[in-house]
Amino acid sequence: MLVVVLLNVVIFLVGLIVLSWSADRFVYGASAFAKNIGMAPMMIGLTIVAMGSSAPEIVVSAAASINGNMNTAVGNALGSNITNIALVLGITALVKPLLVASSTLKRELPALLVITVIAVVFLFDGELTHLEGIILISLFVIVLGLMGWLSMKVDKEDPLVSETTDEIPNDVPTSSAVFWIVVGLILLPLSAHFLVGSAVEIAQYLGMSDLVIGLTIIALGTSLPELAASIAGVLKGEDDLALGNIIGSNIFNLLAVLGMPGLIAPGTLDPDVYNRDMFVVLGLTLLLFLFSFTLMGNRRISRRNGGLLIACFIGYQFWLFA
Repeated sequence: MLVVVLLNVVIFLVGLIVLSWSADRFVYGASAFAKNIGMAPMMIGLTIVAMGSSAPEIVVSAAASINGNMNTAVGNALGSNITNIALVLGITALVKPLLVASSTLKRELPALLVITVIAVVFLFDGELTHLEGIILISLFVIVLGLMGWLSMKVDKEDPLVSETTDEIPNDVPTSSAVFWIVVGLILLPLSAHFLVGSAVEIAQYLGMSDLVIGLTIIALGTSLPELAASIAGVLKGEDDLALGNIIGSNIFNLLAVLGMPGLIAPGTLDPDVYNRDMFVVLGLTLLLFLFSFTLMGNRRISRRNGGLLIACFIGYQFWLFA
């Protein structure tokens, strides 16, 4: 039995590495292709790149839903948001305090808060229905469209413009871009299938529920690329881009990732979702809003804020396993 578990651990780790790598290659190819056909860099950044940061969570959620592990998919959506704010942003702020200067982010933050409230309302009755899944996926499409429209209206002096432009790959042949898109489309669902299957086997061996495996191991694994990107961003002085990746990822997690189980495998939720986890997501989103948002001037997310967020993450892990 132990040999089987160790094999599943290896499969999980390999699946996670391939998932992260293929998501990165997919975003690289899609961004390069979009630029080659004339799409504005800001539009690429706010749509393709932002959505790409949630690509691992989206395909994992879809794979879990198809396999009948609805609560794993829901846990992945909520756990990724908890991890992004409490751990990723917390560690990033400890490395270097973040200056929030972009007017674009000041519009996205209230949107994230509203979307979080909508998700809480949907989960509050203990079920995720097919209709709610359709609404969430529809909102996802609408938000993508609004972000594309917003990218054409944004002030050229907005710091997010230059930071986003620097992240778009240059001089990539269209044939190479298409190749990486195809590679991503093949490897993303394949790696997600093996990752979810092995995670469920590990969870069963350890006596963990489907929900907790989504909230912890899978959520942490799929959020590691955001941690690396955020730390790299602040070290290069791209504070708004680092925070923008977290905000964009959390918006897409609540719409596309949470929408997948409602669309594919609607049903009854684990009671801990509506008694515990959705309130943790809402509370952390409110903290992010308070730390980042001000109507006048810029706002700094300090090391003290980062320390508080990490303390929240550690406390939540104790709550899960107590």
